[in-house]
Amino acid sequence: MRAVIQRVRRAGITIHGEEQKEMAFGVVVLLGIEQDDQEEDIEWLAGKIMRLRIFDDNDGKMNLSLLQTGGEIMIVSQFTLHASTKKGNRPSWIRAADPGFAEPMYDRFVLKVASSSENRVITGKFGAMMEVEIINDGPVTIFMDTKRKE
Repeated sequence: MRAVIQRVRRAGITIHGEEQKEMAFGVVVLLGIEQDDQEEDIEWLAGKIMRLRIFDDNDGKMNLSLLQTGGEIMIVSQFTLHASTKKGNRPSWIRAADPGFAEPMYDRFVLKVASSSENRVITGKFGAMMEVEIINDGPVTIFMDTKRKE
């Protein structure tokens, strides 16, 4: 699994040009799933995101986590995180999981995040055309890959 985590002041998502969801302060997680991802990838990544100390404490230092701040979480599936641009100019997504595997993994990841705290979690719709609006705070943007554990 790969994830881009962005600390946000606010964010919104429009699904198929109709359904709209908004959130306040917290993080947006763009999540890419590979065919060989497993339950331990979900466990590791969900835990790491919830404990990631990227919010300012009273001294202005990034020392607080989502669990400590109560920040909201938006999770959006994004197979393009597995783009390979090694050859040519058209990206290949050969490492991205097929939808039949990826969608249940995405759902389990969302459930894991939601069940690990009382933080509000909103999602996009797997496989849908979406418009994501992000007001990045900082900006703070972090990339994680469960295969590298970083």
